[in-house]
Amino acid sequence: MSATNSFHQAPNPLPRGFFQRDSRELAVRLLGKVIRHYHQGHWLSARIIETEAYLREEKGSHASLGLTQSRRALFMAAGTLYMYYARGGDSLNISAEGEGDGVLIKSGYPVVDDISGPDSLALMQQLNPAANGQPRPAARLCNGQTLLCRSLHLKVPIWNAQVPDPQQLVIDDDGYRPQQIIQTTRLGIPLGRDEHLPYRFVDSAYAPYCTRNPLGRTRQEGQDYHLLDDVPD
Repeated sequence: MSATNSFHQAPNPLPRGFFQRDSRELAVRLLGKVIRHYHQGHWLSARIIETEAYLREEKGSHASLGLTQSRRALFMAAGTLYMYYARGGDSLNISAEGEGDGVLIKSGYPVVDDISGPDSLALMQQLNPAANGQPRPAARLCNGQTLLCRSLHLKVPIWNAQVPDPQQLVIDDDGYRPQQIIQTTRLGIPLGRDEHLPYRFVDSAYAPYCTRNPLGRTRQEGQDYHLLDDVPD
């Protein structure tokens, strides 16, 4: 892990009890929270803008395949990090209430604030350059589960089956709340594995910057997605 950081902790890291909820509720409540990882002397930070919920009993869940050493985090206490490789890149999940249930952190958006300044953003761009080697635009740094982990330097061997550490990795509540949330079906679920379940959630304000914009021109409200205006605090 990185050297000890200059902060005792981020301003308001989520308590472990926050994660003790149904994965679908947790997926909604995680939207807007900030993941902060201390690396090379900087807090690398991204706001969570897209999540997917998974239940053990449905076929799209890793836990439905059974308990293994690599999947053990999903069967551990709520708030445990579950990391795995997706298409060769690292992917971040968090266990929820209910053995085997969890939330995939699908996309984020870089945060520049008093904790994570311009130098932090520059380091994120260095860690996750564009295909041509040039700095990737900030809006595209974290729009996908593997891009998010690459930009935050989150690695499976280090963080799988671990819990957030206030000196190294926190999920922070900085007071931001989504005004509207989009609910739709998850991405990449094979046919016959409960691909119809509407367990993907997106902060409407950041819809253009998530993995795939659920508000595409051919998509219709009420048919392809639903808008949730009663957003929990």
